[in-house]
Amino acid sequence: MSSRPTPSAPTPAPRADHLGLVMRGVHLRHGNDAEIVQALDDVDLTVAPGELAAIVGPSGAGKSSLLAVAGGLARPDQGTVTVAGQDMTVPSRRTRTELRRRHVGFVFQSGNLLPALTAADQLRLPLRLGGRRERSGRDPLEMLAHVGMADKADRRPHQLSGGERQRVGIARALVTGPSVLLVDEPTAALDRARSHDIVRLLAQEARQRSVAVVMVTHDHDVLDYCDTIYEMVDGKLAVRD
Repeated sequence: MSSRPTPSAPTPAPRADHLGLVMRGVHLRHGNDAEIVQALDDVDLTVAPGELAAIVGPSGAGKSSLLAVAGGLARPDQGTVTVAGQDMTVPSRRTRTELRRRHVGFVFQSGNLLPALTAADQLRLPLRLGGRRERSGRDPLEMLAHVGMADKADRRPHQLSGGERQRVGIARALVTGPSVLLVDEPTAALDRARSHDIVRLLAQEARQRSVAVVMVTHDHDVLDYCDTIYEMVDGKLAVRD
């Protein structure tokens, strides 16, 4: 069983060249005039480099919409979103894709692994797409070892359990060295001990690599690893007491 975390060091102040995630006055609506859903309602959120922020709340509260807007997958109806000082709300989808590839890492609940690739090749692919070379601290095999998957580097997704696929997905998101890491339910397929291991890893990566990490989770047992906890209800976000 994993031990409980020790108190974290103070979150470093944002640097001028690496500003993490900043969302101001963000609104997002779904639907049409007959039925409009306010997915995000005047959301403000700042996550500094080195900070792990958790977002909790009921299903349908807007948590996934927040991740989509933060990563440039969706444009808000109103408000501003910057990642590492870059505007993620520009009209050009191509520009948003390039910014996302350069600055944002995603970890989806399903893992979203490519069926034909081994675990190691899942990590090599984003490096090649981004024109990055494997470098110290970002070697695919090294990142797999970080998440306890060193001995499964040559396995394909169908040869891995759900929890193992999730760990590969986390390693893949980290390997490019993103400025912001957006994580959707990383422990959903993991047992308690591995859940602590994974969230501890996210906290370590945030601090050691100066990555701003936003984690959506229903697993309240891992919240002690987080620097800040937010609660989302009906599209509204607030710091949890």
